Amino acid sequence: MVLVDISGSMEPYARMLVRFGHAVAQATQRAEVFALGTRVTRITRELERRHPDVALDAAAARIEDWSGGTRLGEGLREFIDRWGQRGVARGAIVVILSDGWDRGDPAELEAAMARLARVAHRVIWVNPLRASPGYAPLARGMAAALPYCDEFVDGHSFASLDALVELLAGTDASSRKVTNR
Repeated sequence: MVLVDISGSMEPYARMLVRFGHAVAQATQRAEVFALGTRVTRITRELERRHPDVALDAAAARIEDWSGGTRLGEGLREFIDRWGQRGVARGAIVVILSDGWDRGDPAELEAAMARLARVAHRVIWVNPLRASPGYAPLARGMAAALPYCDEFVDGHSFASLDALVELLAGTDASSRKVTNR
């Protein structure tokens, strides 16, 4: 599962991260890709197109709230309700690509992350701001989500996404803890 934050604060990274979702969808037929903004939008079918530009254009046309606000808690709750509890997220590796900025209630995001952590095999949060000098996860949403993440990694460049692919290739059922890769 790949969930890409396409909100306004993620604008500098969103196209690159949706392309990452495209690469994941092309690499395995079992992948599911979603956009998170003020709502959750399944974009798996749009990303099945082989050509990355065509796939990205199709996904962008499907997403109604691109570069809008962010309600991560509501979006994750909807994701879990529709695709998580009894669906494709159960036992899956869930990768959330987001800066953690959220306009919603942090308690709602925390509750959604707790549910997701119970349903998923692993939760990996990829934050493009994490590589910035002096970064600390102080955004209310990021602070609420972090305790439920198995991994918290950079996501600001193609090199960081290559490292993410290596992490995914080596993911196992080890105990829940956040590492600083």
